Amino acid sequence: MDYKKLTAHELVQIKTLGQLKASGYKSKSIKEELRDNLITKIKAKENVFEGIWGFEDTVIPDIERAILSRHNINLLGLRGQAKTRIARLMTHLLDEYVPVIEGSELNDDPLAPLTTYSKELIESKGDHTPISWWHRADRYTEKLATPDVSVADLIGDVDPIKAATMKLSYNDERVIHYGLVPRSHRSIFVINELPDLQARIQVALFNILQEGDIQIRGFKLRLPLDIQFVFTANPEDYTNRGSIVTPLKDRIESQIITHYPKSIEIGRRITAQEANLKGKPLEKIHVPELMKDLVEQIAIEARGSEFVDEKSGVSARLTISAYENLISAAERRLYMNGESNTVIRIADLIGVIPAITGKVELVYEGEQEGAGLVAYNLIGKAIRTQFVNYFPSPEQKKKEKGENPYALPLEWFGEGNAIDILASQSDKTYKSILHQVPGLEKVVTSMVKNLPEKEKEFFMEFALHGLAEYSQLSKKLLDTGLQFKDLFSSMFDMKEEDDFEEDDN
Repeated sequence: MDYKKLTAHELVQIKTLGQLKASGYKSKSIKEELRDNLITKIKAKENVFEGIWGFEDTVIPDIERAILSRHNINLLGLRGQAKTRIARLMTHLLDEYVPVIEGSELNDDPLAPLTTYSKELIESKGDHTPISWWHRADRYTEKLATPDVSVADLIGDVDPIKAATMKLSYNDERVIHYGLVPRSHRSIFVINELPDLQARIQVALFNILQEGDIQIRGFKLRLPLDIQFVFTANPEDYTNRGSIVTPLKDRIESQIITHYPKSIEIGRRITAQEANLKGKPLEKIHVPELMKDLVEQIAIEARGSEFVDEKSGVSARLTISAYENLISAAERRLYMNGESNTVIRIADLIGVIPAITGKVELVYEGEQEGAGLVAYNLIGKAIRTQFVNYFPSPEQKKKEKGENPYALPLEWFGEGNAIDILASQSDKTYKSILHQVPGLEKVVTSMVKNLPEKEKEFFMEFALHGLAEYSQLSKKLLDTGLQFKDLFSSMFDMKEEDDFEEDDN
């Protein structure tokens, strides 16, 4: 019998130590297991880290080199950079099943038992020792490092109830209740946010990483634990909440730096993959490609904003939540107006403000502005950035000689006209309002290449937003939408309001 050629179904039919030996099974460390399976997948050109986008040429090669080097790994990066997901995907590099001595606390390898229980069982039953099979999905343990985590949680402690029940002396190692780390023997063990772990707890990990020794209440046990450690950490934590103590950092062989998506295209792919749109009437809601770019652009603007703490980072969860809210805004409008279909509007971005405010850490100046206003301004900056990808800069056109394509719409607003774009307006009303603005349709049809007919009004609204962001129009946030009017008349109205307040005083 050749163990390597056995199918998963044939493996789980092996029930005793004798049968396992007869199959030709040989013990293998978890790091060797990961390494061997990675080599097989690399040769077969298989993607190990399915669903991880943007790391193909940076993070993933570093992780693969670390696995080939049999290293423990620290993934260092800001929040929302898929660090934990990468760790979870490493289970795909484990063998589908491995044998364990049935009933052993630490999932002992039948050919290399650690615990007294397993050693005594093999001594008494020999080749008839029962074994079971452990699936790779169960060989993963994850612990969030918080200040209240104790040595007992991670390493273990003496269990007096166990001692009393089994009538054992406190000199007997069987009175020990093992913590998460020993119980992760032959597994991948992940500690998230490692710097949040108290220094004395980090110290307890030293010998486990280096020597395999653990000490519990005076017991000094030589347990050559077989664990693949993966740590995650946020660079902010090194200064704000804690740090990784130097000797521990020295024992983590590979530190790999993660990053945010380097392009809008990668960001869009991540958002599309992760957004929870189950049950949404997606066939009734059309989302222009520009709107998908705008959602990603909001996160890019946030990461460079003076009001947002760059050390904290802006998670990819911002764009995911924003996109979900965007679809929900259109869905709500469908139900309110009893319509059969709709197109996403720029005004729907008001509905993503709650998804932004909870995802950004503001600096002092941002707190002074207020989270809602900062979110609104980030949306405006995203529109301004994307506007020039479709339309010429209004500022540039104003300086140039010749016809200004924006002249007719701006002149109409200059005559005192204004329009309100409301999130809940029916499609018929929405289109009717936009077509009131003379020359606006021509601006769009003459400048937007390959314009789909159903996106015409979307781009007409986008043009108004762009003109407002370039200070050619006034844009006022209403309770349920937006109002566009002439910039100078708006400034005059504001002055009148201020004067009125002064008179009242």
